[in-house]
Amino acid sequence: MTTRPSLLVIDDEPAIRSIIRAAVEDDGGVAFEAANAATGLELARRERPALIVLDLGLPDQDGVDVCRSLREWSSVPILVLSARHSDAEKARALDAGADDYLTKPFSTIELQARLRAMLRRARMAPVPGGDAPLVRDGVVIDLANRQVTQHGMPVHLTPTEWELLRALVTHAGRTMTHKQLFDAVWGRHHGDAQQYLRVYIGHLRRKLETDPLRPTLIVTEGGVGYRFADGH
Repeated sequence: MTTRPSLLVIDDEPAIRSIIRAAVEDDGGVAFEAANAATGLELARRERPALIVLDLGLPDQDGVDVCRSLREWSSVPILVLSARHSDAEKARALDAGADDYLTKPFSTIELQARLRAMLRRARMAPVPGGDAPLVRDGVVIDLANRQVTQHGMPVHLTPTEWELLRALVTHAGRTMTHKQLFDAVWGRHHGDAQQYLRVYIGHLRRKLETDPLRPTLIVTEGGVGYRFADGH
């Protein structure tokens, strides 16, 4: 049985949501609707849609910030809808992680064509731990809900530990250099990247590894950086 593609539309205009819902249903899909950013982000976490249509002019948060929030944990394709026509606005949305940009007013035929094309391109691998929780050696990391458990028990992480783990997990299987990790967590401040990382990697290993002295999750790449094991 083929699963019906699901779409989430985040737009405060009921008429726009109705048009998009009808377009999706005409193509055999199912649509979820949100009139503001808070509801949209919650639905994205709960329903894990195959595609998101996002308005920039939301009542409670700028759509560009919503896009950035989604990109912290999800690779879901995002089509931005907006009445803003300037190239600068388009660039802001695309730089924040949007995949495509459609200005209002738009034709239903063009909308459906864009949605179909984005769904075809969505065969890429998801962000580890984001679109679906990452599970390794009894540790479950759910970036969408900012939760970590070890053998079913919650693991408390400090904000810095969380940001470091998130940077490693979203690049699982790839070596992150000391500089890349340092910039991702602490920004471009002055300091000894290797020393900062050595301390916090030690904290994470004590909380997550079965044997912190023989780590299998957070692997050291001597003289280069660290890698979160991809499980393969």
